[in-house]
Amino acid sequence: MLDALKNLGGLGNLGELMRSAKQMQEKMAGVQEELARKTVVADAGGGMVTATVNGKMELIKLRIDKTKVDPNDTELIEDLTVAAVRAAQGKAAEMMREEMARMAGGMGLPPGLLP
Repeated sequence: MLDALKNLGGLGNLGELMRSAKQMQEKMAGVQEELARKTVVADAGGGMVTATVNGKMELIKLRIDKTKVDPNDTELIEDLTVAAVRAAQGKAAEMMREEMARMAGGMGLPPGLLP
């Protein structure tokens, strides 16, 4: 019984661990809010279709340049739209990875620990 109580001596660090976890959670929420305000832009077809995505991976704007697109070629427009959105989402994902890596480094965490 006494040995079991001795093992509980490390619980004093539990409070500090909980505070650190809460701080990390608050920082993560702040970073996510900041990323939601940032946008990235990508285009396809030499600028025929341009997509804007925010840091939450949400498509917030899509532009089709009517001077460069044949309105009768809907298949091409559809393909270019998908390509532009995917490219913008890829840029947004990279922006998120970089921000998380920067945050992890600032907190003394090893690279790749945060999502």
